[in-house]
Amino acid sequence: MTNSSLFCPVYRDLEPFTYFFYLVFLVGIIGSGFATWAFTQKNTNHRCVSIYLINLLTADFLLTLALPVKIIVDLGVAPWKLRIFHCQVTACLIYINMYLSIIFLAFVSIDRCLQLTHSCKIYRIQDPGFAKMISTVVWLMVLLIMVPNMLIPIKDIKEKLNVGCMEFKTEFGRNWHVLTNFLCVAIFLNFSSIILIANFLVIQQLYRNRDDKNYPRVRRALINILLVTGGYIVCFVPYHIVRIPYTLSQTEVISDCPTRISLFRAKEATLLLAVSNLCFDPVLYYHLSQAFRLKVNETFASTKETKAPEIKSGCENEV
Repeated sequence: MTNSSLFCPVYRDLEPFTYFFYLVFLVGIIGSGFATWAFTQKNTNHRCVSIYLINLLTADFLLTLALPVKIIVDLGVAPWKLRIFHCQVTACLIYINMYLSIIFLAFVSIDRCLQLTHSCKIYRIQDPGFAKMISTVVWLMVLLIMVPNMLIPIKDIKEKLNVGCMEFKTEFGRNWHVLTNFLCVAIFLNFSSIILIANFLVIQQLYRNRDDKNYPRVRRALINILLVTGGYIVCFVPYHIVRIPYTLSQTEVISDCPTRISLFRAKEATLLLAVSNLCFDPVLYYHLSQAFRLKVNETFASTKETKAPEIKSGCENEV
């Protein structure tokens, strides 16, 4: 690393962020725990969108494993070996969760769009077997991109304060890290396009059915898919606006110290928004999965369960 990185205090004053990460962890672990219980009931028939939601829930558990370690490290109370473990393993788990979440939210949007446009006879994404197969492919793809960051050997550096994960990496490790970041941005851009296209088709279908007697059903489908999109924009768009400039600051392409500090803090703030999907996802489960909705209402029994109207199509439907 150059002299600018040695004397630039980028990785300090993280304590204010840790309180918000801790709040996200508490809310998320409660919501994810309840969702796991609801989805694992014996009488629950998983099909269509539930398969994608269960994969989203599995990714969320990776995040719940990673957040406590990040919080301890950012507070500055972690032992040196735990800081190394965070840089090698748990930091990668955060990004594995992020990109799995992005992809499965896109699949949820496609599923809702296909139900509304009655396109399931052509596109089999709503078939349970296809959903399981494509979910497996997604997991393998994301792990293939991310896991090398865990396995590439790191440098043995002297214990010190104000050290970033990039300082542990060898030259090959840094190059792979940069490549990984650009691949992940490509994933974000491509699946963002899918979500936007799905939304456009849903709105178009809503306009065509504005005078139909089934309009309330179509409107509920629109609300569901807009909920997915709203959460997606809030959680993931700000982080990806910051990610490329921040990556350049890690590799000394941007070496100005005040700029590097500002980019790091912007990255932490937007990463906080990204991990807040852990709190947002249980809301999605409630609106998009009838099985989950029934279990919530059976458990709390605060209101009478009203079954959501179904969109009639040739596909199996659960919402």
